[in-house]
Amino acid sequence: MSELAINARQLSRNFGSLKAIQSLDLAVEKGCIYGFLGPNGCGKTTAIRLLTGLLRPSSGSVEVLGQQLPKSANKLRMEIGYMTQKFSLYDDLTVKENLLFLSKIFAIPAKQQNKRIQALLSLYELDTKANQMAGSMSGGQRQRLALAGATIHQPKLLFLDEPTSAVDPENRRNFWEKLFELSDQGTTILVSSHYMDEAERCHKLAILEAGIKRADGKPQQLMEDMNAHIVEVMADDLRTLKQELMHLPEVISAAQLGARLRVLVSKQVKDVKQFMLAQPSVKATDELAIVRPSLEDVFVTCTGQGRQ
Repeated sequence: MSELAINARQLSRNFGSLKAIQSLDLAVEKGCIYGFLGPNGCGKTTAIRLLTGLLRPSSGSVEVLGQQLPKSANKLRMEIGYMTQKFSLYDDLTVKENLLFLSKIFAIPAKQQNKRIQALLSLYELDTKANQMAGSMSGGQRQRLALAGATIHQPKLLFLDEPTSAVDPENRRNFWEKLFELSDQGTTILVSSHYMDEAERCHKLAILEAGIKRADGKPQQLMEDMNAHIVEVMADDLRTLKQELMHLPEVISAAQLGARLRVLVSKQVKDVKQFMLAQPSVKATDELAIVRPSLEDVFVTCTGQGRQ
């Protein structure tokens, strides 16, 4: 069995009557990129704060890099990196000044500071921006600076809270390449996101809803284990068909994608094509195709969107 970087058991956190995290069990292997997938308000940020020692749990236990939290939070500070959702560096300092400030915060020896900063500027393609004020940078540049700052002390475990929410697809793709490089070097990464394509990039992930873990595992395995058939229909009146289908107990969800209707049907239905053709709004001439599931389908089937 692989050694765990994070091991949480029955972890819960309440804010008054609000149950932000409920009985979370989590096992994250060292060197893994592990994802938290869920909508805003599902508990991703609260979970990360519990796992970094910034919040005390209402109940349960958590061990990070072999240390108990929150008791060992100060000891773990030098081994953990945390990139918050909102850019948290100083707008009125230059790129290099921000990194120099962080190098002092993390007690990097003076003789090593410049070498480490230069290495990060090169790695994150910020060489030409070293003397630019952070506040005047684009979203993608600020994101790379934030990641450089979060890794300046070469942490063993890196937490990223929705790090790509304000950048374009190309910058998101490049950002993930950097994460894979860090993972290959042995850094364990926990990243939260509400983007399905990002979640598919993770080695493993947990789907959160209202503070509850609804599913976890490898993305491909979660898709293969789905308790639903996926059928796409091309028909004349998709809106009427959707309304008709959504009244059927066997139909988990139906969503229009351009000229197609993507329908999730319970696996209790053995012959899904015959089931669809039996519906009044489906004609024998309509196109029906059984397709592979996506992570979005998994999300729909295991959260409130998918339960009638």
